[in-house]
Amino acid sequence: MKSQKFDIKGMTCSACSNAVDRAIKKLEGVSEVNVNLLSNSMLVKYDDKVLNDDKIIKRVEDAGYEAILNKVDNIKIEKKDNIAEDEINELKNRLIVSLIFSIPLFYIAMGHMLNWPLPSIFLGEKNSITFAFTQFLLALPIVVINIKYYKVGFKTLLKASPNMDSLIAIGTGAAMLYGVFSIYKIGFALGVDDLNMLHKYSMNLYFESAAIVLTLITFGKYLEAKAKGKTSEAINKLIDLAPKKALILRDNIEVEISVEELKLKDIVIVKPGASIPADGVIISGNTSIDESMLTGESLPVSKKVGDRVIGASINKYGSIKFEVTKIGPDTVLSQIIKLVEEASSSKAPISKLADKISSIFVPTVILISVVATITWLILGYDFEFALGIGIAILVISCPCALGLATPTAIMVGTGKGAQNGILIKNAEALEVAEKIDTIVLDKTGTITEGKPRVTDILVNSEISYNKLLQIAYSLEKNSEHPLADAIVKKAEDENIELLKVEEFKAQNGFGIEAKIDDETIFIGNKKLLEKNNILLEDFFEKSERLASSGKTPIFISNSKKILGVIAVADVVKATSKRAIEEFYKMNLEVIMLTGDNQKTAKAIADELNIKNFIAEVLPEDKDKVIRKLQEDGKKVAMVGDGINDAPALARADIAIAIGAGTDVAIESANIVLVRNDLLDVVRAIQLSAATLKNIKQNLFWAFIYNIIGIPLAAGVFYSFLGWKLNPMFAGAAMSLSSVSVVLNALRLRFFKSTIDKNIKVIENQNIKGVNMTKILKVDGMSCGHCSGRVEKALSKIDGVDSVKVELSTKEVIINMSKDIEEQVFVDAISEAGYEVIKI
Repeated sequence: MKSQKFDIKGMTCSACSNAVDRAIKKLEGVSEVNVNLLSNSMLVKYDDKVLNDDKIIKRVEDAGYEAILNKVDNIKIEKKDNIAEDEINELKNRLIVSLIFSIPLFYIAMGHMLNWPLPSIFLGEKNSITFAFTQFLLALPIVVINIKYYKVGFKTLLKASPNMDSLIAIGTGAAMLYGVFSIYKIGFALGVDDLNMLHKYSMNLYFESAAIVLTLITFGKYLEAKAKGKTSEAINKLIDLAPKKALILRDNIEVEISVEELKLKDIVIVKPGASIPADGVIISGNTSIDESMLTGESLPVSKKVGDRVIGASINKYGSIKFEVTKIGPDTVLSQIIKLVEEASSSKAPISKLADKISSIFVPTVILISVVATITWLILGYDFEFALGIGIAILVISCPCALGLATPTAIMVGTGKGAQNGILIKNAEALEVAEKIDTIVLDKTGTITEGKPRVTDILVNSEISYNKLLQIAYSLEKNSEHPLADAIVKKAEDENIELLKVEEFKAQNGFGIEAKIDDETIFIGNKKLLEKNNILLEDFFEKSERLASSGKTPIFISNSKKILGVIAVADVVKATSKRAIEEFYKMNLEVIMLTGDNQKTAKAIADELNIKNFIAEVLPEDKDKVIRKLQEDGKKVAMVGDGINDAPALARADIAIAIGAGTDVAIESANIVLVRNDLLDVVRAIQLSAATLKNIKQNLFWAFIYNIIGIPLAAGVFYSFLGWKLNPMFAGAAMSLSSVSVVLNALRLRFFKSTIDKNIKVIENQNIKGVNMTKILKVDGMSCGHCSGRVEKALSKIDGVDSVKVELSTKEVIINMSKDIEEQVFVDAISEAGYEVIKI
């Protein structure tokens, strides 16, 4: 199967996009078609063994439109707004010309009714031909400059797929032809000296109606195009991030090259303030990188050797060297852009109703126009009255608003998500996400960090904290056990030096025995100490408490007595508790799914106030849990890290992959979250709900507009209320409806989740008060020594009144007497050896 994008020219309304959609679906080998009126594009998935691009282009042309193959440059990322800019410029030029001629035309045609002063050549019966022919000459350039409406309108009409342009072409064309007919009738009346005929046709020319309708519609189209251009703002902002140059090492010489020349395994040098030109892995240096435009994370992220860097992010502080691992279309930035574009081109199930109505809408309107015109003639009204009714119906019924209702909201919503690291893969996900009532959370890597960390270090009275950690570090450095990595990382973070280890013996299932300074040391589980007749003494109760809270105690002793305990656990992420609280506020049932034992799972569930959890579940059985919930009538969202959760993600009604910043194209997920933050799941669900609500609003107003507009234009209220819609006002109303739908969709650019709103309220309250408070989430703190160092570093800052550290939640509460820049806190904590992960 092949997926190919085409640019489509000539589409002006939902009837157009439906005509193209129907034409392509009839081709053999086509599996999926998405026609986007907003971006004037079409995405086709088809079997390239039975179909090719040329046949698709030919079929589009047969339907009355023009298709151009969208050739994506595999290396260079460029803005996709050239077509939009061309459309805006073309409409602007057409509008200027239309206004130049329509203003004097309107003055001449309406002047005598409004008692405006007119030149004598336009007054009196003897000047009727001059009066009429001048209007014709002024209207003609407006028709010519807007000839596109007639070309497309009549072409699609002949193809039996009439669209918005068909309505405009028939309505204004009829008005122009009637005007020309009136000129002949005026000439005839002058010849036979029939003053009644002369007056009748002089006052009912309709040139100004045709010209003003065309001008107003072009004006509306211009405003619409300008507004539509803003819907792709998020994508263009991402594209703007892509750097143009890269500084690389060639034969130990720094050389600046174009980004397009980068190759895999090139060594790139990035200095402070410069953009990362491609994806890669740091091989030298430490720094902090601003990934805010890609992930929405406001704070710079600390990076060291071995960490991955994302192309287009900004290096803030130190110089680094990294090896290129991904270039061109494989980079995270390119994948995000591709994902957002595909989502923007997709259709939500709710739009199917609008598509069905649009497919029969234009022919129905033409029929209503003809029937209404004939009806008023039968009722005894003159031809001019009936013609005005028919033209007004055609003009006011243009289904632009209906066609724009869904794609505008989807494009703005998905673009807003991308700016915040929320990648929605298709429009269907938006609709389903709002309907979920149950959210299933994988524990490891989703609720927790997914890697063990030292949480507690307990020592006896004969040894110091640092000495115990040094002994444990020296032994575990040679171990391959997963828990050993946590102790090694902790020691390295605190710059602990290694001791010389001799006679190292790994005892499978127990731990390690070795000698340091001729003293036998044991490190391992409780069984190891019992095996060597070492009493736990006071550490028995302490270790039991650690175990009951979901932590794994590691015992360290010499040959005589226990020296201390180091507890290791897969710690809960700083934001998980807040996210779960938000899920409950949204009336979602929360279920934690884990392969851990019941005791550890209960400890985590109790810590986070999770009411339901399922433990000891094998990865391959997770999808069975999802299926059981669905059989019970639940709409289930599954949140996982995309590693061993693929079957469950595929089974769920909505699949959310979290922390997938380096692999945004996870096939099994509907929504991909770049950051490893559970709060983004809350944001994603709320953004989906806001986007769907916006779509419903747009569709409601589009339908209501036509439901009210058509009867009004048809003169339904004329008999008893005297309401009749002039074709000029019908044109203005039609244009306004389209612009209002686009503007309503643009409101999504200002979307804020309840989380972000609450943060803003707290900030505002702090600013107004005398004493201000900041709450920081600090990574790396695990004991009293850590909290002491952080407290000491922050207390030195001028303006800080007090500092309180909550080790259990990793929160640091700072009271200030004046406003202090956040970066000051970040720098102070970084110098103390820790990392701020949220403010």
